[in-house]
Amino acid sequence: MNKKYILALDAGTTSSRSILFDKKGNQIAISQYEFEQFFPNKGWVEHDPEEIWKTQLKSIEEVIKLAKISPKDIDSIGITNQRETTVIWNKNTGKPVYNAIVWQDRRTASICDALIKDNSAHLSVKELFQEKTGLILDAYFSGTKIKWILDNVPNARDSANNNELAFGTIDTWLIWKLTNGKHHVTDPSNASRTLLYNIHELKWDDELLKLLDVPLNILPNLCQSSEIIGEAEIFNQKIRVAGIAGDQQAALFGQLCFNPGDVKNTYGTGCFCIMNTGENPVKSKNKMLTTIGYQINGKTTYAIEGSVFVAGALVQWLRDKLGIIKTASEIEALASSEKDSGGVTFIPSLSGLAAPYWDPHATGNIMGITRDTTKGHIARAALEAISLRCKEVVVAMEKDSNTKFNTLKVDGGASNNNLLMQIQANILESNVIRPKITETTALGAAFLAGLATGYFKNIEAIKNIWEKDKLFKPQKDSSIEEINILWNKRINQIIN
Repeated sequence: MNKKYILALDAGTTSSRSILFDKKGNQIAISQYEFEQFFPNKGWVEHDPEEIWKTQLKSIEEVIKLAKISPKDIDSIGITNQRETTVIWNKNTGKPVYNAIVWQDRRTASICDALIKDNSAHLSVKELFQEKTGLILDAYFSGTKIKWILDNVPNARDSANNNELAFGTIDTWLIWKLTNGKHHVTDPSNASRTLLYNIHELKWDDELLKLLDVPLNILPNLCQSSEIIGEAEIFNQKIRVAGIAGDQQAALFGQLCFNPGDVKNTYGTGCFCIMNTGENPVKSKNKMLTTIGYQINGKTTYAIEGSVFVAGALVQWLRDKLGIIKTASEIEALASSEKDSGGVTFIPSLSGLAAPYWDPHATGNIMGITRDTTKGHIARAALEAISLRCKEVVVAMEKDSNTKFNTLKVDGGASNNNLLMQIQANILESNVIRPKITETTALGAAFLAGLATGYFKNIEAIKNIWEKDKLFKPQKDSSIEEINILWNKRINQIIN
């Protein structure tokens, strides 16, 4: 029987989504359920793994009903996920030993600081981690989160040493649940975000495991990003799980960034800009991350990435904490009510500063406020801040790759904000292209799954699916130079 659809599971930071795609990349149906965010202490962010699973399962069941199809019509499942978020559970009971520690969580900054001060290795520990993993030693990544759980949850380390626990990022957790505990796996795009995976040797690294005191037995097995892994059972129907990629790498694939130098930027809770660097890892000299884009047909594609922790989260903060908007979508109209930001600069370091500063202790600031400052000025300064942070990442990438690009492909919820995209084009002085299908993260997971099963014949077969929605050309704006000068002056006040 000819299967008609691919089911993409998009396990995000604030919600679980399921999207059905057909062979032309059309979105047939979507279901989404938010789950609770927990902030038990300053700088701590947690999720309930059981709630993630329940909302994901609920969205799967609903999307099938909404599309009015049978599970028999689904060729396979592709999974994309928030990456560094860490779950540890008991293999026997299937129950988490602690809440999921989210990628935004900063509690392990002190662990990183202590490791950095250790000079006993032949390289500094900081250099050792970067050399082997391509990453900055930072609380952002999974490795120190694992260590924290094992060190702080009663009996967790003893249970780990007795081979009773399993670690996973959210992809691993969902596959374990979908396959009733038969498969404990992850792919290189997620493994390369743990601080435990050697991106050159493509395996878990014994030296790094020892430094973080993480037992090998709790780590998942490694598979390719596009590979038939096992079978999930949905409505008593077995469906192949055949694609895995961390959300930003999935978006890279979904944006058809297959060639070295291709760049995409996803505007979600944070902003994540990735450049394809081909079959060879590029070591960053500008505090970017060297990572794995995807692995398919035995070929590993590398990338460099810059992360901005706060993007859509900044708009959420304006909505939930300041109350200057009632819904996130109102930000565009409010920012458009003023022709500029009135000299206001917003430093959006609400969860520290990521690339290229990597300062976990940085705090946010709104500078340049006068009695004439309006809500519109603050809203516009917030959009400018997102664009300026992204520019810093892009400039660093250009230096690392010795490449000057003129096109940025964009996706994610905030990419639908036309004003933000125009500001981004103006500040970057380059074209910004938004595709018709902005669900490129989920689409990338669907592509990876479909390529593994033969639903899509080959890479060429998916190239015609991508279509441009809107091109934002840089416009001459006399305020851009002033914005850049103020930004550089004021962010230097924060980091120095």
